[in-house]
Amino acid sequence: MKDTRAAWSVPGYTEVRELGAGGSGRVVLAVHDATGTAVAVKYLSDRLREDPAFVGEFRAEARLLGGLGTPYVVRLYEYVEAPGGAAIVMELVDGISLRALLRQSGQADAEAALVVLKGSLLGLAAAHRAGVVHRDYKPENVLVAADGTSKLVDFGIAANRGTTPGVAGTPAYMAPEQWQGRPASPAADVYAATATFFECLTGRKPYDGENFAELAVQHIEAPVPETEAPEPVRPLIRRGLAKQPEQRPENAEGFVAELEGVALAAYGPEWEERGQRKLAALAALLPLLFPSAGAPAAGTTAVATTTLGSGSGWVPGRSGWLAAGVALVLGAVVVLTTDAIGASPGGASAVSAFATTSAAPPGSASPTPNATSSPSASASPSPSASASPSPSPSTSASASPSASPSYSPSPTPKPTVSWSPTPTPTPTLVVTKVDVSLKTGVYRGDATVSVAAQGTGPVTVVLEWFLGGAQGSYSVADGTESFTVQAGSPVTVVKSHTFTRDRGCYGGVRVTTKPAAGNKSASASQYLLRCQDVPR
Repeated sequence: MKDTRAAWSVPGYTEVRELGAGGSGRVVLAVHDATGTAVAVKYLSDRLREDPAFVGEFRAEARLLGGLGTPYVVRLYEYVEAPGGAAIVMELVDGISLRALLRQSGQADAEAALVVLKGSLLGLAAAHRAGVVHRDYKPENVLVAADGTSKLVDFGIAANRGTTPGVAGTPAYMAPEQWQGRPASPAADVYAATATFFECLTGRKPYDGENFAELAVQHIEAPVPETEAPEPVRPLIRRGLAKQPEQRPENAEGFVAELEGVALAAYGPEWEERGQRKLAALAALLPLLFPSAGAPAAGTTAVATTTLGSGSGWVPGRSGWLAAGVALVLGAVVVLTTDAIGASPGGASAVSAFATTSAAPPGSASPTPNATSSPSASASPSPSASASPSPSPSTSASASPSASPSYSPSPTPKPTVSWSPTPTPTPTLVVTKVDVSLKTGVYRGDATVSVAAQGTGPVTVVLEWFLGGAQGSYSVADGTESFTVQAGSPVTVVKSHTFTRDRGCYGGVRVTTKPAAGNKSASASQYLLRCQDVPR
């Protein structure tokens, strides 16, 4: 229920309108009075602010956002905690949730789905490098901007890697080990991202259990439905939805590398540009849902939303029913989610779609936190609402209004915290130069690649291998691969390749980057020793 009392607001900002509201609070679009910068302000509800555990997790979310210096996660401007309330002031991204796009289009083209997955995975990668697991990757928490780029949002139930914070997440996207209450790991985020990717491709979730018990068994035991996805991307589905975490990519960064290799081989070097254009076209169909459109605010909070489907015909075995029992005993499936898919088509999107998002115009000045005092916070498990499994089919299982979550006690925060934003230009990513040298053996080539880039963010490096009949001839393609490096100091990477065809005595490699380097590309070719008895 929306709090009707006079609401506390962050000093120094003028509220424009509400973007969304839910059980945990509300999100408003506001303007920073001193700079005129548009921001999104996420307020913790008065009810939750009375619980020290909720306040601690809210503060931890702000601290996490402040430490993730990546363009693929919404930026923190300031965190304000005072006797009257607590708020996170964030970058305002003029975008809409992936859930809204899927509700409109049903599903997405493979290239567009790959672009969404890559952008949000790069956001996850930054969290994983910081030792943090998101635990609630889903379409509501992926934001698509008007230009087709994507960002990951809402770290409200994030946890430190290796901790055991209990069973929490959104059931349709939870990895088997999440259902079982095992320690938080990046591999669980990879699973949830793959489940979302599958939904983008097919228009349905990987598993369509009608209640918690069925969903638990399906995620733990049912076969991976890879054949429903386009054939070229099935390896990504198969790897990302593997039942055992050790069978998946170790983290989001590793998954990005696999994604780029599959996409390049299946759709060519321009797949990302095409996919981004397709996403922008889909977003353009929903102009009224953008924060800049000024549409009325609305929000819903649903707990453990599932959708009914015709079923895959799979029936759990004896071990599956045992797995279901284990999952239910391990927490009665404790879930905190703002999944709005259960709402009627065209209905309001969940508050989480806005909770950590919204946008400043490209090139505009952006406020940056300047802490005058810092509260003590820990990235302990996020608070979770409790829901019981439904014994009969339903499209939405909601928590009882009388249910109250239980948390470990933590000290009530004493200090009043206020960070004052100061305008700073948004950093840009520029690749100044790429170089490559090649050393060959009998069939092998070792390419030493050097990349110099300024600014912040990842640089994608693409290697194309060739064979030819003369030095400098790149006539026969012999494979491609890609990897990412971070801008900043110059980076040198050695990549090895075994030439697979007898189509010329010279091995070659061509290297390009995204964004393009100042010198566009670099290439090298050398004589292969297997041809040493053949006249040159």
